[in-house]
Amino acid sequence: MKDIYIIGASDFGREVAWLLEELSEWNIKGFIDDNETIQGEKINGITVIGTVDFLLGRKEETNVVIAIGSPSVRSMIYEKLKFNNNILFPNIIAKNVRIDKTIKMGIGNIICSHSILTVNIELGNFNHVNLDCTVGHDVIMNDFITVYPSVNISGNVEIGNYCEIGTGTQIIQGKSIVDNVIIGAGAGVVKNIKESGTYVGCPVRRIK
Repeated sequence: MKDIYIIGASDFGREVAWLLEELSEWNIKGFIDDNETIQGEKINGITVIGTVDFLLGRKEETNVVIAIGSPSVRSMIYEKLKFNNNILFPNIIAKNVRIDKTIKMGIGNIICSHSILTVNIELGNFNHVNLDCTVGHDVIMNDFITVYPSVNISGNVEIGNYCEIGTGTQIIQGKSIVDNVIIGAGAGVVKNIKESGTYVGCPVRRIK
């Protein structure tokens, strides 16, 4: 088994711990969290052992998963840690995910239980695909994207950096979404989204 640290001891961090515990290859060393008030506490049996600064001086190979839903916070943490070449960011994939061998994947991605990713998909870095999502053929997901549970992304869709796709959203085939877009829960994306902002509804409309 390989040791791994989980950055983020709150909601999604606890879910990622559960995911890792179901995978036989990982031994969770502890939570890393910048909340000073929870240092030393046990959360679901796992100790919060330090802040992100704890990892900066690691002199041996150290596996880390960033289990924080906010794309911008994930990015800030990565920017802080990337200069330590001993820190590795493996892809974490639940054992019951269906994923094709043709997928191209970067680093630091998390794919949660019962999701399906089909063929010729390009998945960048530090993306989260939550529970029960489907991602169709030839989809391109760039970096630091959070896809919340039960999202359906049809084929030939491209999603830009730092996007959040709300629970239950449907994106029809061939559409593109620019960087820095938040899509509310239950939305229907039936046209290209060409401007950053927050979108809701079916069909989606920009509200800010």
